[in-house]
Amino acid sequence: MANDDISPRYEGTNSTHGGGASQLAHGSSDRAASEEIPGGDGHPPEVPWYRRKWVLVATLLVLGLFLLHHFTQGPPVAAGGGRNPGSATITVGESRTGDMGIYVNALGTVTPLYTVSVYSQITGRVMEVHYQEGQMLHKGQSLIDIDPRPSEATLRQAEGNLQHDQGLLAQARQDLQRYKDAYAKNAIARQQLDDQEHIVVQYEGSVKADEGTVAYDRVQLEYCHIVSPIKGRVGLRLVDPGNTVFAGSGSTLAVITELQPITVVFNVSEDDLPRVQAQLTDGNKLAVDVFDRANEHHIEAGMLASLDNQVDTTTGTVRFRAEFPNKNLALFPNQFVNARLLVQMLTGVTLVPTPAIQHNGSTDFVYLVKPDNTVEVQNVTTLTSNETDTAVKDLDAGVQVATTGFDRLENGAQVQVRTPGQGKEPGPAGGTGPGKSAEAGQRKRPTAGEPPQPAAAAKRGTNSTPSQ
Repeated sequence: MANDDISPRYEGTNSTHGGGASQLAHGSSDRAASEEIPGGDGHPPEVPWYRRKWVLVATLLVLGLFLLHHFTQGPPVAAGGGRNPGSATITVGESRTGDMGIYVNALGTVTPLYTVSVYSQITGRVMEVHYQEGQMLHKGQSLIDIDPRPSEATLRQAEGNLQHDQGLLAQARQDLQRYKDAYAKNAIARQQLDDQEHIVVQYEGSVKADEGTVAYDRVQLEYCHIVSPIKGRVGLRLVDPGNTVFAGSGSTLAVITELQPITVVFNVSEDDLPRVQAQLTDGNKLAVDVFDRANEHHIEAGMLASLDNQVDTTTGTVRFRAEFPNKNLALFPNQFVNARLLVQMLTGVTLVPTPAIQHNGSTDFVYLVKPDNTVEVQNVTTLTSNETDTAVKDLDAGVQVATTGFDRLENGAQVQVRTPGQGKEPGPAGGTGPGKSAEAGQRKRPTAGEPPQPAAAAKRGTNSTPSQ
Protein backbone atom coordinates (compact mmCIF):
# COMPACT_ATOMS: atom_id res chain seq x y z
CA MET A 1 0.00 0.00 0.00
CA ALA A 2 2.88 2.27 0.72
CA ASN A 3 4.32 1.77 -2.66
CA ASP A 4 1.03 2.40 -4.27
CA ASP A 5 0.70 5.74 -2.39
CA ILE A 6 4.18 7.03 -3.27
CA SER A 7 4.48 5.99 -6.82
CA PRO A 8 2.09 8.53 -8.32
CA ARG A 9 4.31 11.40 -7.09
CA TYR A 10 7.07 10.51 -9.54
CA GLU A 11 4.92 10.00 -12.51
CA GLY A 12 5.97 12.05 -15.53
CA THR A 13 9.32 13.06 -13.99
CA ASN A 14 12.74 12.68 -15.59
CA SER A 15 14.89 9.84 -14.52
CA THR A 16 18.05 12.00 -14.40
CA HIS A 17 19.32 13.88 -11.32
CA GLY A 18 19.04 17.21 -13.09
CA GLY A 19 15.38 16.78 -13.52
CA GLY A 20 14.98 15.91 -9.86
CA ALA A 21 16.90 18.97 -8.79
CA SER A 22 14.77 21.14 -10.96
CA GLN A 23 11.68 19.64 -9.44
CA LEU A 24 13.00 20.28 -5.93
CA ALA A 25 13.84 23.91 -6.77
CA HIS A 26 10.36 24.53 -8.01
CA GLY A 27 8.97 23.00 -4.87
CA SER A 28 11.12 25.26 -2.66
CA SER A 29 10.10 28.42 -4.50
CA ASP A 30 6.47 27.41 -4.19
CA ARG A 31 6.84 26.93 -0.46
CA ALA A 32 8.64 30.31 -0.07
CA ALA A 33 5.93 32.05 -2.03
CA SER A 34 3.31 30.33 0.03
CA GLU A 35 5.06 31.55 3.27
CA GLU A 36 5.47 35.18 2.09
CA ILE A 37 2.03 35.59 0.61
CA PRO A 38 -0.43 33.59 2.62
CA GLY A 39 -3.32 32.44 0.59
CA GLY A 40 -1.51 33.51 -2.57
CA ASP A 41 -3.36 36.91 -2.78
CA GLY A 42 -0.17 39.10 -3.19
CA HIS A 43 -0.52 41.31 0.06
CA PRO A 44 2.05 41.44 2.97
CA PRO A 45 1.07 39.79 6.19
CA GLU A 46 -0.58 42.03 8.85
CA VAL A 47 1.50 42.79 12.01
CA PRO A 48 -0.28 41.62 15.16
CA TRP A 49 -1.76 44.35 17.40
CA TYR A 50 0.25 43.38 20.48
CA ARG A 51 3.52 43.97 18.57
CA ARG A 52 2.49 47.53 17.59
CA LYS A 53 1.53 48.37 21.19
CA TRP A 54 4.92 47.38 22.61
CA VAL A 55 6.77 49.43 19.96
CA LEU A 56 4.73 52.55 20.88
CA VAL A 57 5.32 52.04 24.61
CA ALA A 58 9.06 51.66 24.08
CA THR A 59 9.21 54.86 21.98
CA LEU A 60 7.35 56.93 24.60
CA LEU A 61 9.57 55.55 27.36
CA VAL A 62 12.77 56.57 25.53
CA LEU A 63 11.38 60.05 24.81
CA GLY A 64 10.34 60.54 28.45
CA LEU A 65 13.79 59.55 29.73
CA PHE A 66 15.44 62.01 27.30
CA LEU A 67 13.23 64.91 28.39
CA LEU A 68 13.73 64.10 32.06
CA HIS A 69 17.48 64.12 31.64
CA HIS A 70 17.43 67.34 29.60
CA PHE A 71 15.33 69.44 32.00
CA THR A 72 16.73 68.14 35.29
CA GLN A 73 20.36 68.64 34.33
CA GLY A 74 21.75 71.69 36.21
CA PRO A 75 23.62 74.51 34.44
CA PRO A 76 27.30 73.83 33.96
CA VAL A 77 29.52 75.43 36.57
CA ALA A 78 32.31 77.47 35.04
CA ALA A 79 35.81 76.42 35.87
CA GLY A 80 37.19 78.16 38.94
CA GLY A 81 33.82 79.60 39.89
CA GLY A 82 33.55 77.79 43.21
CA ARG A 83 29.90 78.86 43.48
CA ASN A 84 27.27 76.98 45.42
CA PRO A 85 24.62 76.00 42.86
CA GLY A 86 21.86 76.33 45.50
CA SER A 87 22.55 79.97 46.45
CA ALA A 88 21.64 83.23 44.68
CA THR A 89 24.21 85.92 44.01
CA ILE A 90 23.02 89.39 45.06
CA THR A 91 24.26 92.86 45.81
CA VAL A 92 23.23 94.64 48.99
CA GLY A 93 22.73 98.14 50.32
CA GLU A 94 22.56 99.44 53.86
CA SER A 95 19.69 101.35 55.42
CA ARG A 96 20.53 104.60 57.16
CA THR A 97 18.92 107.52 58.95
CA GLY A 98 18.51 110.78 57.04
CA ASP A 99 16.19 113.51 55.82
CA MET A 100 14.05 113.45 52.70
CA GLY A 101 11.44 115.80 51.35
CA ILE A 102 7.99 114.97 50.03
CA TYR A 103 7.79 116.60 46.62
CA VAL A 104 5.10 117.17 44.02
CA ASN A 105 6.43 117.18 40.46
CA ALA A 106 4.61 118.90 37.62
CA LEU A 107 5.17 120.44 34.21
CA GLY A 108 5.16 124.22 34.19
CA THR A 109 5.39 127.24 31.92
CA VAL A 110 7.41 130.36 32.65
CA THR A 111 4.94 133.26 32.80
CA PRO A 112 5.96 136.92 33.27
CA LEU A 113 4.16 139.01 35.85
CA TYR A 114 3.69 141.80 33.29
CA THR A 115 3.71 141.77 29.51
CA VAL A 116 2.91 145.07 27.77
CA SER A 117 2.06 145.55 24.10
CA VAL A 118 2.60 149.21 23.18
CA TYR A 119 0.18 150.84 20.69
CA SER A 120 -0.05 154.38 19.36
CA GLN A 121 -2.82 156.51 20.86
CA ILE A 122 -2.50 159.30 18.29
CA THR A 123 -2.13 159.50 14.54
CA GLY A 124 1.17 160.73 13.24
CA ARG A 125 4.47 159.98 11.61
CA VAL A 126 7.20 158.13 13.52
CA MET A 127 10.14 160.49 13.91
CA GLU A 128 12.60 158.33 15.86
CA VAL A 129 12.93 154.88 17.49
CA HIS A 130 15.14 155.02 20.61
CA TYR A 131 15.34 151.38 21.74
CA GLN A 132 17.49 148.50 20.54
CA GLU A 133 16.10 145.03 19.97
CA GLY A 134 16.31 142.91 23.12
CA GLN A 135 17.36 145.88 25.26
CA MET A 136 16.68 145.91 28.99
CA LEU A 137 14.54 148.97 29.71
CA HIS A 138 13.77 150.98 32.80
CA LYS A 139 10.35 152.33 33.61
CA GLY A 140 9.86 155.66 31.80
CA GLN A 141 12.67 155.10 29.28
CA SER A 142 12.03 156.63 25.86
CA LEU A 143 10.90 154.28 23.10
CA ILE A 144 9.40 156.10 20.10
CA ASP A 145 8.82 159.73 19.10
CA ILE A 146 5.86 160.68 16.90
CA ASP A 147 5.61 164.04 15.12
CA PRO A 148 4.35 166.39 17.88
CA ARG A 149 3.59 169.49 15.77
CA PRO A 150 -0.13 168.87 15.21
CA SER A 151 -0.66 168.23 18.90
CA GLU A 152 1.33 171.30 19.86
CA ALA A 153 -0.81 173.52 17.59
CA THR A 154 -4.01 172.12 19.02
CA LEU A 155 -2.74 172.73 22.53
CA ARG A 156 -1.91 176.36 21.80
CA GLN A 157 -5.38 176.90 20.37
CA ALA A 158 -6.98 175.44 23.48
CA GLU A 159 -4.80 177.57 25.71
CA GLY A 160 -5.86 180.67 23.75
CA ASN A 161 -9.54 179.89 24.23
CA LEU A 162 -8.92 179.36 27.92
CA GLN A 163 -7.19 182.70 28.25
CA HIS A 164 -10.02 184.48 26.43
CA ASP A 165 -12.69 182.98 28.64
CA GLN A 166 -10.71 183.69 31.77
CA GLY A 167 -10.66 187.41 30.78
CA LEU A 168 -14.42 187.45 30.25
CA LEU A 169 -14.91 185.79 33.62
CA ALA A 170 -12.76 188.38 35.35
CA GLN A 171 -14.72 191.20 33.73
CA ALA A 172 -18.05 189.63 34.70
CA ARG A 173 -16.94 189.29 38.30
CA GLN A 174 -15.98 193.00 38.41
CA ASP A 175 -19.35 193.97 37.00
CA LEU A 176 -21.05 191.80 39.56
CA GLN A 177 -19.28 193.59 42.38
CA ARG A 178 -20.34 196.98 41.01
CA TYR A 179 -23.95 195.82 40.73
CA LYS A 180 -23.87 194.66 44.31
CA ASP A 181 -22.64 198.08 45.47
CA ALA A 182 -25.21 199.87 43.37
CA TYR A 183 -28.04 197.67 44.56
CA ALA A 184 -27.03 198.35 48.15
CA LYS A 185 -27.65 202.06 47.41
CA ASN A 186 -30.91 201.24 45.54
CA ALA A 187 -29.30 202.54 42.36
CA ILE A 188 -30.29 199.48 40.23
CA ALA A 189 -33.03 196.98 40.18
CA ARG A 190 -32.72 193.53 41.72
CA GLN A 191 -33.22 191.86 38.33
CA GLN A 192 -30.08 193.46 36.91
CA LEU A 193 -28.03 192.10 39.79
CA ASP A 194 -29.40 188.59 39.34
CA ASP A 195 -28.62 188.62 35.63
CA GLN A 196 -25.03 189.58 36.31
CA GLU A 197 -24.63 186.74 38.80
CA HIS A 198 -25.76 184.22 36.16
CA ILE A 199 -23.37 185.69 33.60
CA VAL A 200 -20.49 185.05 35.99
CA VAL A 201 -21.59 181.42 36.39
CA GLN A 202 -21.67 180.99 32.59
CA TYR A 203 -18.13 182.29 32.20
CA GLU A 204 -16.93 180.04 34.97
CA GLY A 205 -18.31 177.06 33.06
CA SER A 206 -16.58 178.19 29.88
CA VAL A 207 -13.27 178.46 31.70
CA LYS A 208 -13.62 174.92 33.09
CA ALA A 209 -14.37 173.58 29.61
CA ASP A 210 -11.32 175.34 28.25
CA GLU A 211 -9.17 173.95 31.04
CA GLY A 212 -10.34 170.43 30.17
CA THR A 213 -9.50 170.99 26.52
CA VAL A 214 -6.03 172.19 27.42
CA ALA A 215 -5.46 169.17 29.68
CA TYR A 216 -6.61 166.80 26.92
CA ASP A 217 -4.34 168.40 24.35
CA ARG A 218 -1.41 168.17 26.73
CA VAL A 219 -2.05 164.42 27.12
CA GLN A 220 -2.18 164.07 23.35
CA LEU A 221 1.10 165.85 23.13
CA GLU A 222 2.59 163.44 25.68
CA TYR A 223 1.42 160.54 23.52
CA CYS A 224 3.82 161.75 20.86
CA HIS A 225 6.66 160.69 23.16
CA ILE A 226 6.14 156.98 23.96
CA VAL A 227 8.00 155.65 27.01
CA SER A 228 8.27 152.22 28.63
CA PRO A 229 5.50 151.67 31.19
CA ILE A 230 7.40 148.89 33.05
CA LYS A 231 10.88 147.60 33.65
CA GLY A 232 11.76 144.69 31.40
CA ARG A 233 13.13 143.54 28.08
CA VAL A 234 11.82 144.83 24.77
CA GLY A 235 11.35 142.48 21.87
CA LEU A 236 12.17 142.85 18.20
CA ARG A 237 11.56 146.22 16.56
CA LEU A 238 8.15 146.39 14.94
CA VAL A 239 8.16 149.93 13.49
CA ASP A 240 10.70 152.05 11.66
CA PRO A 241 11.12 155.84 11.47
CA GLY A 242 9.07 157.45 8.72
CA ASN A 243 6.06 155.17 9.03
CA THR A 244 2.69 156.66 9.87
CA VAL A 245 0.87 155.12 12.80
CA PHE A 246 -2.82 155.51 13.49
CA ALA A 247 -4.66 155.83 16.75
CA GLY A 248 -6.81 152.86 17.72
CA SER A 249 -5.29 150.51 15.13
CA GLY A 250 -4.06 147.00 15.95
CA SER A 251 -0.46 147.71 14.96
CA THR A 252 1.88 146.94 17.85
CA LEU A 253 4.86 149.26 18.20
CA ALA A 254 6.78 147.30 20.86
CA VAL A 255 6.34 144.40 23.32
CA ILE A 256 7.94 144.66 26.76
CA THR A 257 8.16 141.73 29.18
CA GLU A 258 9.15 141.92 32.82
CA LEU A 259 11.79 139.32 33.65
CA GLN A 260 12.77 140.13 37.23
CA PRO A 261 10.93 138.73 39.10
CA ILE A 262 9.21 136.09 37.00
CA THR A 263 6.75 133.29 37.74
CA VAL A 264 6.17 129.68 36.76
CA VAL A 265 2.62 128.36 36.42
CA PHE A 266 2.18 124.59 36.86
CA ASN A 267 -0.71 122.21 37.41
CA VAL A 268 -0.98 120.06 40.55
CA SER A 269 -3.35 117.13 40.92
CA GLU A 270 -6.34 117.67 43.16
CA ASP A 271 -5.22 114.62 45.17
CA ASP A 272 -2.19 116.61 46.41
CA LEU A 273 -4.23 119.69 47.22
CA PRO A 274 -5.11 118.81 50.88
CA ARG A 275 -1.45 118.43 51.89
CA VAL A 276 -0.53 121.73 50.25
CA GLN A 277 -3.46 123.56 51.82
CA ALA A 278 -2.55 122.21 55.24
CA GLN A 279 0.93 123.71 54.92
CA LEU A 280 -0.38 127.06 53.64
CA THR A 281 -2.95 127.25 56.43
CA ASP A 282 -0.16 126.97 59.00
CA GLY A 283 1.58 129.91 57.33
CA ASN A 284 4.46 127.92 55.88
CA LYS A 285 6.27 129.12 52.79
CA LEU A 286 6.65 126.27 50.32
CA ALA A 287 9.83 126.11 48.26
CA VAL A 288 9.68 125.39 44.53
CA ASP A 289 12.61 124.32 42.34
CA VAL A 290 12.53 124.38 38.57
CA PHE A 291 14.56 122.19 36.24
CA ASP A 292 15.06 122.27 32.50
CA ARG A 293 12.84 120.44 30.04
CA ALA A 294 14.95 117.27 30.24
CA ASN A 295 14.73 117.43 34.06
CA GLU A 296 18.53 117.26 34.31
CA HIS A 297 19.75 120.75 35.28
CA HIS A 298 18.52 122.89 38.17
CA ILE A 299 17.62 126.39 36.95
CA GLU A 300 16.20 128.45 39.81
CA ALA A 301 14.77 128.23 43.31
CA GLY A 302 11.75 130.22 44.42
CA MET A 303 8.66 130.20 46.59
CA LEU A 304 5.02 129.35 46.01
CA ALA A 305 3.13 132.62 45.50
CA SER A 306 -0.52 131.65 45.00
CA LEU A 307 -2.90 129.05 43.62
CA ASP A 308 -6.11 129.18 41.64
CA ASN A 309 -9.53 129.26 43.27
CA GLN A 310 -11.02 126.28 41.45
CA VAL A 311 -10.21 122.84 40.06
CA ASP A 312 -10.12 122.38 36.31
CA THR A 313 -12.81 119.75 35.70
CA THR A 314 -11.26 118.63 32.40
CA THR A 315 -7.90 117.71 33.92
CA GLY A 316 -8.60 117.41 37.64
CA THR A 317 -5.75 119.78 38.46
CA VAL A 318 -5.26 123.16 40.16
CA ARG A 319 -3.02 125.89 38.76
CA PHE A 320 -0.17 126.98 41.03
CA ARG A 321 2.04 130.06 40.60
CA ALA A 322 5.57 130.23 41.99
CA GLU A 323 7.72 133.36 41.94
CA PHE A 324 11.47 133.43 41.21
CA PRO A 325 13.99 136.29 41.37
CA ASN A 326 15.56 135.20 38.06
CA LYS A 327 18.81 137.03 38.85
CA ASN A 328 20.73 135.37 36.01
CA LEU A 329 17.81 135.66 33.55
CA ALA A 330 17.88 131.86 33.17
CA LEU A 331 14.09 131.66 33.01
CA PHE A 332 12.65 132.81 29.70
CA PRO A 333 8.98 133.66 29.11
CA ASN A 334 6.86 130.76 27.79
CA GLN A 335 9.68 128.29 28.49
CA PHE A 336 8.65 124.74 29.43
CA VAL A 337 10.18 123.61 32.72
CA ASN A 338 9.76 120.90 35.35
CA ALA A 339 8.58 122.27 38.68
CA ARG A 340 9.16 120.46 41.98
CA LEU A 341 7.14 121.66 44.98
CA LEU A 342 8.44 120.75 48.45
CA VAL A 343 5.33 119.92 50.47
CA GLN A 344 6.97 118.53 53.62
CA MET A 345 10.45 117.67 54.88
CA LEU A 346 10.81 114.33 56.67
CA THR A 347 13.65 114.37 59.22
CA GLY A 348 15.27 111.40 60.92
CA VAL A 349 13.60 108.73 58.78
CA THR A 350 15.03 105.43 57.57
CA LEU A 351 16.38 105.54 54.03
CA VAL A 352 17.05 102.50 51.85
CA PRO A 353 18.20 102.23 48.21
CA THR A 354 15.23 102.55 45.90
CA PRO A 355 16.02 99.29 43.98
CA ALA A 356 15.62 97.36 47.25
CA ILE A 357 11.88 98.12 47.47
CA GLN A 358 9.76 95.27 46.09
CA HIS A 359 6.01 95.26 45.59
CA ASN A 360 3.44 92.57 46.22
CA GLY A 361 0.08 93.98 45.30
CA SER A 362 -0.48 96.86 47.71
CA THR A 363 2.32 95.77 50.08
CA ASP A 364 5.94 96.93 49.91
CA PHE A 365 8.73 94.76 51.29
CA VAL A 366 12.48 94.30 51.32
CA TYR A 367 14.78 91.27 51.67
CA LEU A 368 16.87 91.53 54.83
CA VAL A 369 20.29 89.84 54.57
CA LYS A 370 21.16 88.04 57.79
CA PRO A 371 24.70 87.28 59.05
CA ASP A 372 24.30 83.62 58.04
CA ASN A 373 23.83 84.69 54.39
CA THR A 374 20.10 84.02 54.32
CA VAL A 375 17.36 86.49 53.48
CA GLU A 376 14.16 87.34 55.28
CA VAL A 377 11.13 89.19 53.93
CA GLN A 378 10.40 92.41 55.84
CA ASN A 379 7.25 94.43 55.09
CA VAL A 380 7.76 98.21 55.04
CA THR A 381 5.67 101.33 54.52
CA THR A 382 6.91 103.67 51.81
CA LEU A 383 6.72 107.37 52.69
CA THR A 384 8.35 108.93 49.64
CA SER A 385 11.08 108.09 47.15
CA ASN A 386 13.36 109.47 44.48
CA GLU A 387 15.76 107.98 41.95
CA THR A 388 18.27 106.77 44.55
CA ASP A 389 16.67 106.55 48.02
CA THR A 390 13.30 105.69 49.53
CA ALA A 391 12.04 106.76 52.96
CA VAL A 392 10.31 103.86 54.77
CA LYS A 393 8.83 102.94 58.12
CA ASP A 394 8.98 99.64 60.07
CA LEU A 395 12.68 99.15 59.30
CA ASP A 396 15.75 99.82 61.44
CA ALA A 397 18.80 101.71 60.24
CA GLY A 398 22.09 99.90 59.74
CA VAL A 399 20.71 96.67 58.24
CA GLN A 400 21.61 95.21 54.87
CA VAL A 401 18.96 94.73 52.21
CA ALA A 402 19.16 93.03 48.83
CA THR A 403 19.25 95.30 45.79
CA THR A 404 19.57 92.75 42.93
CA GLY A 405 18.93 89.09 42.18
CA PHE A 406 15.28 89.08 43.28
CA ASP A 407 14.21 86.41 40.78
CA ARG A 408 15.81 83.67 42.93
CA LEU A 409 15.01 85.09 46.36
CA GLU A 410 12.45 83.83 48.80
CA ASN A 411 12.08 83.78 52.55
CA GLY A 412 15.03 81.86 54.03
CA ALA A 413 16.93 81.48 50.74
CA GLN A 414 20.71 81.08 50.84
CA VAL A 415 22.58 83.93 49.12
CA GLN A 416 26.08 85.02 48.25
CA VAL A 417 26.81 88.74 48.54
CA ARG A 418 28.72 90.22 45.62
CA THR A 419 30.32 93.62 45.88
CA PRO A 420 29.42 95.85 42.89
CA GLY A 421 32.29 95.74 40.40
CA GLN A 422 33.77 92.54 41.86
CA GLY A 423 35.33 90.23 39.28
CA LYS A 424 35.68 92.93 36.62
CA GLU A 425 39.00 93.72 35.06
CA PRO A 426 40.64 97.03 35.91
CA GLY A 427 40.27 99.67 33.24
CA PRO A 428 43.10 101.40 31.45
CA ALA A 429 43.25 103.96 34.27
CA GLY A 430 44.37 101.21 36.64
CA GLY A 431 47.74 100.89 34.92
CA THR A 432 50.02 97.85 35.11
CA GLY A 433 52.03 96.71 38.09
CA PRO A 434 55.78 96.15 38.24
CA GLY A 435 57.01 93.34 36.11
CA LYS A 436 53.79 93.11 34.08
CA SER A 437 53.41 93.98 30.45
CA ALA A 438 50.85 96.43 29.17
CA GLU A 439 48.84 93.59 27.68
CA ALA A 440 48.40 91.85 31.06
CA GLY A 441 45.25 93.77 31.96
CA GLN A 442 43.71 93.55 28.51
CA ARG A 443 41.53 90.84 27.06
CA LYS A 444 43.33 88.75 24.49
CA ARG A 445 41.91 89.04 21.00
CA PRO A 446 41.46 85.61 19.36
CA THR A 447 43.63 84.97 16.34
CA ALA A 448 42.48 83.38 13.13
CA GLY A 449 41.32 79.83 13.77
CA GLU A 450 41.28 80.26 17.56
CA PRO A 451 37.87 80.01 19.28
CA PRO A 452 36.74 83.25 21.00
CA GLN A 453 37.08 83.53 24.77
CA PRO A 454 33.79 82.85 26.59
CA ALA A 455 32.05 85.89 28.08
CA ALA A 456 32.03 84.40 31.58
CA ALA A 457 35.73 83.74 31.50
CA ALA A 458 36.38 87.22 30.11
CA LYS A 459 34.59 88.76 33.10
CA ARG A 460 36.56 86.64 35.62
CA GLY A 461 39.83 87.43 33.82
CA THR A 462 42.88 85.63 35.17
CA ASN A 463 41.00 84.17 38.17
CA SER A 464 39.32 81.50 36.04
CA THR A 465 40.99 78.10 35.97
CA PRO A 466 40.96 75.86 32.91
CA SER A 467 38.73 72.81 33.05
CA GLN A 468 40.57 69.50 33.31
